[in-house]
Parts: sequence; C-alpha cells; structure tokens
Amino acid sequence: MKVLIVYDSYFGNTEKIARVVADTLASSADVETVKITGFTFDQVSGYDLLILGSPTRGFNASEQVQAFLKSIPAGGLQGIKTAVFDTRINPDTIKFFLSRFIVKRGGYAAEKMAAALAQKGAVLSAGPAWFIVKESEGPLVEGELEHAAQWASSLLEKAA
Repeated sequence: MKVLIVYDSYFGNTEKIARVVADTLASSADVETVKITGFTFDQVSGYDLLILGSPTRGFNASEQVQAFLKSIPAGGLQGIKTAVFDTRINPDTIKFFLSRFIVKRGGYAAEKMAAALAQKGAVLSAGPAWFIVKESEGPLVEGELEHAAQWASSLLEKAA
C-alpha cells in the first residue's frame, strides 16, 4: 500500500502527529510525508491512501490546506481512500464561558476537511481524528502521540 500524508503545521504539533502516523504506517506501507507548502493536487496520483492533517485555525483548516482542497477538481478524488486529522484545543479547558461556547459552535478543521474531500469524490476510510494541544500553541497533551499511533494502526485495517 502506498500512503501519502500531507500536512500543515504552525507550531510543530501537527507535524509531530504526521510523523508518528508515518512511522506507524511505515511498518506495513510505503509512506511519503509532505508539508503542504508548494504541494499540488497532481502529486496525489498513484497513492492508495491520502491522509490530510491541519491545525485548527479560526474554526477551519489552515489557509494552505483550504486552498489545496479548493484546487481539487470536482470528482478529482473519485474512489481514492482518504483520512483526515487536526490538532485543536480542548474547549472544556477554556475558562471563559463565552469563548468556550464560540469554540464549540465554530467547529474544527478535521470535520470540514473530511466534508470537502467527500465532496470531491474521496472515500473516507475513517471518521475524522483529532489530537489535543495545550492552549493555542501547544505542546501536545500527554498521550496524544500514542493516540496518533493507535489511529494510524486502525487506518491500515480500514484501508486494506
């Protein structure tokens, strides 16, 4: 199986998750990991599984990930297996009620990326995954790297 992991990262947390996912999958698959900078849709062909990761920024994926998703032609991912993940803060740790409410209502990157990929014809191999960071810049909450490895292992089973 050939796997392509495309990610964006501002503070290194999403990149850490992408690297753990890649390392986990590498035991059973041919894996390439690429930061979204300069990445184009035509580089997706030839892979059995596309994994897309982004930090949540303003209730959505990063601007570069959003631009990539918009660049995919209608039906451009027809039949391609995909999975998505994001990094986000846990809204329950936000002390100010109104801010916590806004974050919960605004949503997160993973769900929006999954919807965009499905709209382009992709087959979602798993539901969106998320990994928690402390505050807005991280670091990752303890145990999230292990959570990423477990998620990656489950992808192998589902994508096979």
